[in-house]
Amino acid sequence: MPLRSTLTASWDHIQGSLFPRLHSEIGPLTSQHERLIIVLEAANIGAFVARWPTKPGRPPCDRAALARAFLGKSVLGLPTTAALIERLEIDGALRRLCGWEGRREVPSEATFSRAFDEFAAADLAGRAHEAMIAKTQKPRLIGHICRDSTAIPVREARVKTPTLVSESKSTPKRSRGRPKKGAPSVPKVERRIVRQAGMSLAAMLAELPKTCGVGAKVDAKRHLTTWTGYKLHVDVADGDIPITCLLTSASLHDNQVAIPLATMTAARVTSLYDVMDCAYDVPEIAAHSRRLGHVPIIAENPRCGIKHTRHTTEARARRVIRFRDAEAIRFAERSASERVNAALKDTYGGRFVRVRGNAKVMCHLMFGVVALTAEAVFRLIT
Repeated sequence: MPLRSTLTASWDHIQGSLFPRLHSEIGPLTSQHERLIIVLEAANIGAFVARWPTKPGRPPCDRAALARAFLGKSVLGLPTTAALIERLEIDGALRRLCGWEGRREVPSEATFSRAFDEFAAADLAGRAHEAMIAKTQKPRLIGHICRDSTAIPVREARVKTPTLVSESKSTPKRSRGRPKKGAPSVPKVERRIVRQAGMSLAAMLAELPKTCGVGAKVDAKRHLTTWTGYKLHVDVADGDIPITCLLTSASLHDNQVAIPLATMTAARVTSLYDVMDCAYDVPEIAAHSRRLGHVPIIAENPRCGIKHTRHTTEARARRVIRFRDAEAIRFAERSASERVNAALKDTYGGRFVRVRGNAKVMCHLMFGVVALTAEAVFRLIT
């Protein structure tokens, strides 16, 4: 069955059967409840929860219900777990959608915290998102993949990176200026982005720094902003659908993640164009995009001493007559990544990061990404 027919059948089931049945069983549903039902139906997050074997003693709390509750926290935009528990105690419809009947069945905050640690260690939300992409986007030919990053501030102390020490401590430091004749040459350290061309995906991901750091970025008004935390790198497909996400240290430059991120995205979906801003204007990134069979569309970075095509006479004449070539029109699709980053922070809890560590922060963000992806997929057919 074609993808659109499958999604349409799922939407007809939700609208025509699921909503009326739930309305009759648990009472009136608000728009937020309906959003959560759509996300739970699309994500099917309970299928990725580990099953506990039968053992003596008290059985653990239902992990599938806890996972659904964390998805509800992202959909409702609740800032803390305490706010989620309070909402579950007073909202009977939300409580029954997650899987608990009475107020006394809602677990304590400590139980939520232990379950979240398990979900983060098992990458529960990441696996659910990958399965959703494989089901809904793998059969689809995607026109543009928009690549960008966004700042993730956290309440965590930054990890100081150790200073690099040369392999041979006995080698004296070379003085400034031109080296003397016959002096031993200092070997140059190969850049990471050059090494990535011959590395496997696992090796590339292992080399990226993932600890908490300090990042800096110039905004649209040319103001320098800094933050302590992480940086989320996202590949977004047409329709504002996140395909791949990576969380790195905030101090890492965007172009260091482009090659492993593009490799992961190419394994998940089939696309035609890679659209990136001037931070990714590096020859190695464009060459890797072409090796994947894509067409790179990257904004030119005005570096010193390099004359770009946009400064030529023909380019100036095109601007005078307001002529836009095909690449300029396609580059306008890059706003999809900005919309996804803004929605993740404003609507799905990306601004309220109250956990520490790369794995936990990524788990918190991926619950929001799962909810965002589910709603974006059904938005295409409605």
